[in-house]
Amino acid sequence: MLQKTISILRIFDVAKAKEFYINWLGFKIEWEHQFEENTPFYIGIKRDNIEIHLSEHYGDATPGSKVFVICDGIQKYYEELQSRPYKYYRPCLEKTFYGALEFSVQDPFGNKLSFNEYLKEE
Repeated sequence: MLQKTISILRIFDVAKAKEFYINWLGFKIEWEHQFEENTPFYIGIKRDNIEIHLSEHYGDATPGSKVFVICDGIQKYYEELQSRPYKYYRPCLEKTFYGALEFSVQDPFGNKLSFNEYLKEE
């Protein structure tokens, strides 16, 4: 039985990845792995029910991937991000053609995350 999926995103610099995903987006590091010094990192991060793996390993993922995240309370999360601006990115909260509030961000490696909350029909 299928249970869940975890996206793997390619990164090229652990410090920049942590600045973006941990310091700005508010994910927490679950674990980090490196075979030995001066080899690529593989990191598991999580926020609420969303898990993402960040990999410096060649072949694990393609830079420029996109992850579609469904969430509740998007306005609150958006305001949280606005309260600690990220130097390189300022997202906008918008209503989409598919009936959601959405904001998208792009990490320093070209990967995109689209955060969405479906609006309830009235």
